[in-house]
Amino acid sequence: MDCEDMATGPEPSPGTKGQMEKRKFKVLLFLIFISIIGILVVVHMYSHTYYIQAPPAKRAPPPIKALSAKNVKIPEASYSITPIGNSKHFMVSAFIDHRLDGVIQVISIINRNSLQPLYCVYCSARQVCKTVYTDVQIHSDHFGYPYGASDVICKGEHMQHATHVLITNEKGSADLKMEYLPIKNKVVQETFKFNFTVCISSLFGGYNNVLQFAQTMEMYKLLGVQHVVIYNTSCGPDLEKLLKHYETEGMLEIVSWPIDKFLNPSRGWDIRLHKGDIQYYGQLVTLNECIYRHMYQSKYILLNDIDEIIMPYKHASLPPLMEDLQSAHPNIGVFLIENHIFPKTQFEESGKFKRAEWKNIPGVNIMEHIYREPPQKNVYNPTKMIVNPRKVQQTSVHSTLKDLGGSFHVPFDVCRIVHVRVPLQAHLTKEQLFVDRRIWDFEQKLIQNIDQTLKLSGFL
Repeated sequence: MDCEDMATGPEPSPGTKGQMEKRKFKVLLFLIFISIIGILVVVHMYSHTYYIQAPPAKRAPPPIKALSAKNVKIPEASYSITPIGNSKHFMVSAFIDHRLDGVIQVISIINRNSLQPLYCVYCSARQVCKTVYTDVQIHSDHFGYPYGASDVICKGEHMQHATHVLITNEKGSADLKMEYLPIKNKVVQETFKFNFTVCISSLFGGYNNVLQFAQTMEMYKLLGVQHVVIYNTSCGPDLEKLLKHYETEGMLEIVSWPIDKFLNPSRGWDIRLHKGDIQYYGQLVTLNECIYRHMYQSKYILLNDIDEIIMPYKHASLPPLMEDLQSAHPNIGVFLIENHIFPKTQFEESGKFKRAEWKNIPGVNIMEHIYREPPQKNVYNPTKMIVNPRKVQQTSVHSTLKDLGGSFHVPFDVCRIVHVRVPLQAHLTKEQLFVDRRIWDFEQKLIQNIDQTLKLSGFL
């Protein structure tokens, strides 16, 4: 046998050829089967990725990987500001907005000078997470400050099953060590825990006005308010003791608001006078957060400051006032209430409410201040609001930015704000002011309740 014969070997017989053909056919079938399986796997992976909109690049992006939620970290309930990793932005709280086809809306603080694509990772209780692109809507009222209240909107399939959400700037894979927000307002409610809730947007700077706070809280109880919410950055030691009393009592909800740990908040709204990163300790963020937080908890929400009382003048309390207003304006969801200043520098002359029991209580005694400044001609008189939260999408301080149904300016003689503070028209004499004793209509029950509260909280 020569070399060529050794290389090729003898020619196979016809029977052997048939067996080889069968083997080749089986191998071919196996390869086809493997290819089909591979195609099905790829189709399955792509079907589990959803997008809201086309990305900035012209070419379509690679699919966003579905994630396991087993290591998801949920922030502490007392926390209310969570940094968005590798960005200058923050997320605050997340809600289902049933008015917008069930999207997830994350109340956020966005740096307007550092905009970038953001992504939403939402996870279900079954430990499956999906990623979608977001629509970032910065509120139009930011007063020129770099940071503004914003809505980060997440749209995708099966969001009704989501339990928590994360906003990130990484589209390929989210860092599971980052903190996710629990998603609230998952179920639409037709009945409410509270009829009236007051949202106090911010408490800061060692505020220690104990007496006025107690008087305001007790006045609101008599007017029909069951719930008050305060976003607390800081307060004085005496007021902190009073806050704990009301919190224990069950009327007050305190939301921790450590905005000064993350940004340099302004102490005002005018950036020319009050420098900082964000307007008035993030007031616009907290007002919007409070509306969504109580969307299905409270029939109405009062949006005003800590030294203001929204006071009915033709009704004994808030329930009959709103019943009449809503009956006359059934589609309206925003009721604008005029602000009126009662200078704390002008005192009632008889001294009947200059009580010895309150002498050592820090703060302003609003019952001594019954003189009201007249409206100024050609000067805007700001309003505060009573709103149906289910008809508000975005709000500013004195009016809403987006609502469903419009607003109504409540006449001055029907309802107005009693605002005891430093005067705006300090040049006016007492004779040039109006006498307004409306708060005295509640004096007997009001004083009794104030004394009881000051005793229970350790001041008397």
